[in-house]
Amino acid sequence: MGIAVGGKRGVVSDPNVVPLIDILLVLLVIFMLFPHSQGLQAQIPQACGVQGPENCGQDKPHIVVVQVLANGSLRVNQVPVPWENLETRLREVFKVRADRTAFIWGDPSVEFAVVARVIDVMCAAGIAPIGLLTQQLGNDF
Repeated sequence: MGIAVGGKRGVVSDPNVVPLIDILLVLLVIFMLFPHSQGLQAQIPQACGVQGPENCGQDKPHIVVVQVLANGSLRVNQVPVPWENLETRLREVFKVRADRTAFIWGDPSVEFAVVARVIDVMCAAGIAPIGLLTQQLGNDF
């Protein structure tokens, strides 16, 4: 702001609007670019017509679901797999697939440490991303 002294009116101040216009132009540019920024990709399992976790992945052969049952046994798309053969089986399944997405469905009574162990094996097999199916999603999936 500039202050001028003198004249009949006494002290006169007039605002300097140039810095205000500069700030407004910068804000305009920021808000013009903001809607064009990209978010993160999320891969969410889609609902299928088959109900129940025992039918996971049967109607969609391109989706791989690893199930951890209450007794600690494993299934890959409903095929029982021993723990020691899990990594080998996953490598076979994903050998010819371009999409390396897999999902884990754990029984509600299974501790997360067991599910984390399966995630470690899946990462060692080169599978990424890995999705976790909850009980509600597992029933719809």
